[in-house]
Amino acid sequence: MLNVSNSGQPRSVLVAGGSGGLGSAIARRFAARGDVLTLVARDADRLAAVPVEAHRVTADLRDPASVSAAVAAAVEHGDGLDVVVNAVGVVAFGPVADLSVDAMEELFLTNTFVPIMLAKAALPAMRPGGVLVNISGVIAEQNLPGMAAYGASKAAVRSFDEALAREARRAKVRVLDARPPHTETGLADRPVEGQAPKMPTGLTPDQVADVIVAGIDGDVADLPSEAFG
Repeated sequence: MLNVSNSGQPRSVLVAGGSGGLGSAIARRFAARGDVLTLVARDADRLAAVPVEAHRVTADLRDPASVSAAVAAAVEHGDGLDVVVNAVGVVAFGPVADLSVDAMEELFLTNTFVPIMLAKAALPAMRPGGVLVNISGVIAEQNLPGMAAYGASKAAVRSFDEALAREARRAKVRVLDARPPHTETGLADRPVEGQAPKMPTGLTPDQVADVIVAGIDGDVADLPSEAFG
Protein backbone atom coordinates (compact mmCIF):
# COMPACT_ATOMS: atom_id res chain seq x y z
CA MET A 1 0.00 0.00 0.00
CA LEU A 2 1.32 3.43 -0.95
CA ASN A 3 1.02 5.89 1.89
CA VAL A 4 0.19 9.44 0.91
CA SER A 5 0.19 12.79 2.64
CA ASN A 6 -2.76 15.15 2.58
CA SER A 7 -1.29 16.59 -0.62
CA GLY A 8 -1.82 13.22 -2.33
CA GLN A 9 1.92 12.58 -2.62
CA PRO A 10 3.96 9.81 -0.93
CA ARG A 11 4.82 10.78 2.63
CA SER A 12 8.13 12.42 3.41
CA VAL A 13 9.64 10.72 6.47
CA LEU A 14 12.64 11.74 8.55
CA VAL A 15 14.11 9.07 10.83
CA ALA A 16 16.70 10.36 13.28
CA GLY A 17 18.89 7.55 14.53
CA GLY A 18 18.12 5.76 11.30
CA SER A 19 21.12 3.43 11.51
CA GLY A 20 20.22 1.98 14.91
CA GLY A 21 18.41 -1.26 15.58
CA LEU A 22 15.00 0.33 16.01
CA GLY A 23 15.46 3.27 13.65
CA SER A 24 16.49 1.02 10.78
CA ALA A 25 13.58 -1.36 11.43
CA ILE A 26 11.16 1.57 11.27
CA ALA A 27 12.86 2.88 8.12
CA ARG A 28 12.48 -0.48 6.36
CA ARG A 29 8.75 -0.43 6.95
CA PHE A 30 8.30 3.03 5.52
CA ALA A 31 10.51 2.25 2.53
CA ALA A 32 8.60 -0.94 1.74
CA ARG A 33 5.42 1.08 1.31
CA GLY A 34 6.78 3.78 -0.95
CA ASP A 35 7.43 6.58 1.50
CA VAL A 36 10.25 9.02 0.74
CA LEU A 37 12.92 8.57 3.40
CA THR A 38 15.60 10.76 4.89
CA LEU A 39 17.81 8.96 7.43
CA VAL A 40 20.10 10.73 9.86
CA ALA A 41 22.85 9.20 11.99
CA ARG A 42 26.37 9.94 13.23
CA ASP A 43 28.10 6.89 11.75
CA ALA A 44 28.34 7.14 7.96
CA ASP A 45 29.24 3.47 7.46
CA ARG A 46 26.35 2.15 9.55
CA LEU A 47 24.01 4.60 7.85
CA ALA A 48 25.10 3.44 4.41
CA ALA A 49 24.45 -0.19 5.40
CA VAL A 50 20.72 0.33 6.04
CA PRO A 51 19.08 -1.58 3.15
CA VAL A 52 16.56 1.02 1.98
CA GLU A 53 16.30 3.68 -0.68
CA ALA A 54 16.83 6.93 1.19
CA HIS A 55 18.60 10.24 1.34
CA ARG A 56 21.26 9.82 4.04
CA VAL A 57 22.57 12.62 6.23
CA THR A 58 25.58 12.03 8.44
CA ALA A 59 25.21 14.43 11.35
CA ASP A 60 25.52 14.75 15.10
CA LEU A 61 22.12 15.97 16.23
CA ARG A 62 23.53 17.16 19.53
CA ASP A 63 24.56 20.20 17.49
CA PRO A 64 21.57 22.54 16.93
CA ALA A 65 22.87 23.57 13.51
CA SER A 66 22.95 19.92 12.44
CA VAL A 67 19.35 19.49 13.56
CA SER A 68 18.21 22.37 11.40
CA ALA A 69 20.25 21.09 8.46
CA ALA A 70 18.80 17.58 8.78
CA VAL A 71 15.24 18.89 8.77
CA ALA A 72 16.00 21.11 5.77
CA ALA A 73 17.48 18.12 3.93
CA ALA A 74 14.33 16.07 4.59
CA VAL A 75 12.08 18.87 3.38
CA GLU A 76 14.11 19.27 0.21
CA HIS A 77 14.36 15.54 -0.50
CA GLY A 78 10.71 14.82 0.22
CA ASP A 79 9.25 18.08 -1.08
CA GLY A 80 7.86 18.67 2.39
CA LEU A 81 7.76 16.78 5.68
CA ASP A 82 5.02 14.51 7.01
CA VAL A 83 6.55 12.18 9.60
CA VAL A 84 9.45 12.62 12.02
CA VAL A 85 10.64 9.69 14.12
CA ASN A 86 13.29 10.31 16.75
CA ALA A 87 15.08 7.02 17.48
CA VAL A 88 18.23 8.62 18.88
CA GLY A 89 19.34 7.52 22.35
CA VAL A 90 22.14 6.56 24.71
CA VAL A 91 22.13 4.73 28.03
CA ALA A 92 24.28 4.63 31.17
CA PHE A 93 24.16 2.26 34.12
CA GLY A 94 25.16 2.48 37.77
CA PRO A 95 24.20 4.23 41.00
CA VAL A 96 23.95 8.00 40.78
CA ALA A 97 26.79 8.31 43.30
CA ASP A 98 29.09 6.54 40.84
CA LEU A 99 27.90 8.26 37.67
CA SER A 100 30.18 10.93 36.24
CA VAL A 101 28.93 14.40 35.42
CA ASP A 102 30.04 13.83 31.82
CA ALA A 103 27.77 10.77 31.57
CA MET A 104 24.83 12.68 33.05
CA GLU A 105 25.33 15.50 30.57
CA GLU A 106 25.52 13.04 27.67
CA LEU A 107 22.28 11.35 28.76
CA PHE A 108 20.32 14.57 28.86
CA LEU A 109 21.93 16.14 25.80
CA THR A 110 21.17 13.13 23.61
CA ASN A 111 17.98 11.74 25.15
CA THR A 112 16.25 14.99 26.13
CA PHE A 113 17.66 17.96 24.25
CA VAL A 114 17.85 16.26 20.85
CA PRO A 115 14.09 15.50 20.83
CA ILE A 116 13.32 19.05 21.92
CA MET A 117 15.60 20.60 19.30
CA LEU A 118 14.29 18.27 16.60
CA ALA A 119 10.69 19.13 17.40
CA LYS A 120 11.51 22.86 17.40
CA ALA A 121 13.09 22.61 13.96
CA ALA A 122 10.61 20.18 12.42
CA LEU A 123 7.21 21.49 13.52
CA PRO A 124 7.23 24.66 11.40
CA ALA A 125 8.16 22.54 8.36
CA MET A 126 5.60 19.76 8.81
CA ARG A 127 2.48 19.56 6.71
CA PRO A 128 -0.99 19.38 8.34
CA GLY A 129 -1.79 15.79 9.22
CA GLY A 130 1.84 15.08 10.06
CA VAL A 131 3.07 12.92 12.94
CA LEU A 132 6.05 13.46 15.22
CA VAL A 133 7.22 10.44 17.24
CA ASN A 134 9.49 10.35 20.27
CA ILE A 135 10.49 7.07 21.90
CA SER A 136 10.70 7.64 25.64
CA GLY A 137 10.42 3.95 26.56
CA VAL A 138 9.02 1.98 29.48
CA ILE A 139 11.63 3.52 31.81
CA ALA A 140 9.62 6.76 31.54
CA GLU A 141 6.72 4.99 33.23
CA GLN A 142 8.68 3.56 36.15
CA ASN A 143 12.28 4.47 36.83
CA LEU A 144 14.71 1.91 38.23
CA PRO A 145 17.71 1.99 40.57
CA GLY A 146 20.95 1.79 38.67
CA MET A 147 19.31 3.65 35.79
CA ALA A 148 18.04 6.74 37.60
CA ALA A 149 19.68 9.40 35.44
CA TYR A 150 18.86 7.55 32.22
CA GLY A 151 15.25 7.10 33.33
CA ALA A 152 15.00 10.77 34.25
CA SER A 153 16.23 11.80 30.80
CA LYS A 154 13.52 9.66 29.22
CA ALA A 155 10.78 10.75 31.63
CA ALA A 156 11.59 14.33 30.64
CA VAL A 157 10.81 13.40 27.01
CA ARG A 158 7.46 11.94 28.01
CA SER A 159 6.60 15.13 29.91
CA PHE A 160 7.75 17.23 26.96
CA ASP A 161 5.58 15.24 24.56
CA GLU A 162 2.52 15.74 26.76
CA ALA A 163 2.72 19.50 26.38
CA LEU A 164 4.11 19.48 22.84
CA ALA A 165 1.05 17.53 21.69
CA ARG A 166 -1.17 20.44 22.68
CA GLU A 167 1.03 23.01 20.99
CA ALA A 168 1.32 20.95 17.81
CA ARG A 169 -2.45 20.74 17.40
CA ARG A 170 -2.39 24.31 16.10
CA ALA A 171 -0.38 23.06 13.15
CA LYS A 172 -2.54 19.91 12.89
CA VAL A 173 0.45 17.72 13.75
CA ARG A 174 0.02 14.70 16.02
CA VAL A 175 2.66 13.97 18.63
CA LEU A 176 3.09 10.30 19.54
CA ASP A 177 4.99 9.23 22.64
CA ALA A 178 6.10 5.58 22.39
CA ARG A 179 7.15 3.65 25.50
CA PRO A 180 8.14 0.15 24.41
CA PRO A 181 9.53 -2.34 26.93
CA HIS A 182 13.18 -3.37 26.77
CA THR A 183 14.08 -3.98 23.15
CA GLU A 184 17.07 -5.91 21.78
CA THR A 185 18.60 -3.03 19.82
CA GLY A 186 22.13 -3.54 21.17
CA LEU A 187 22.02 -0.18 22.96
CA ALA A 188 22.54 -1.80 26.37
CA ASP A 189 25.80 -3.26 25.09
CA ARG A 190 27.12 0.22 24.28
CA PRO A 191 26.54 2.28 27.43
CA VAL A 192 28.29 5.61 27.79
CA GLU A 193 29.18 4.46 31.29
CA GLY A 194 28.65 1.46 33.55
CA GLN A 195 27.58 -2.07 32.74
CA ALA A 196 24.09 -3.34 31.99
CA PRO A 197 22.52 -5.56 34.64
CA LYS A 198 21.15 -8.93 33.67
CA MET A 199 17.85 -8.35 31.93
CA PRO A 200 15.29 -10.75 30.49
CA THR A 201 15.22 -11.08 26.73
CA GLY A 202 13.49 -8.06 25.27
CA LEU A 203 11.28 -7.51 22.27
CA THR A 204 12.79 -7.54 18.80
CA PRO A 205 13.17 -4.24 16.95
CA ASP A 206 10.77 -5.59 14.33
CA GLN A 207 8.06 -6.16 16.94
CA VAL A 208 8.41 -2.64 18.27
CA ALA A 209 8.65 -1.07 14.81
CA ASP A 210 5.39 -2.76 13.77
CA VAL A 211 3.52 -1.17 16.69
CA ILE A 212 5.04 2.27 16.20
CA VAL A 213 4.36 2.38 12.46
CA ALA A 214 0.80 1.17 13.03
CA GLY A 215 0.39 3.97 15.57
CA ILE A 216 1.63 6.51 13.05
CA ASP A 217 -0.82 5.19 10.46
CA GLY A 218 -3.68 5.22 12.98
CA ASP A 219 -5.04 8.01 15.12
CA VAL A 220 -3.47 7.21 18.50
CA ALA A 221 -1.62 9.87 20.46
CA ASP A 222 0.09 7.61 22.98
CA LEU A 223 1.74 4.19 22.90
CA PRO A 224 2.23 3.00 26.49
CA SER A 225 4.26 -0.09 27.28
CA GLU A 226 1.19 -2.35 27.30
CA ALA A 227 0.48 -1.42 23.68
CA PHE A 228 3.49 -3.50 22.66
CA GLY A 229 2.00 -6.77 23.93
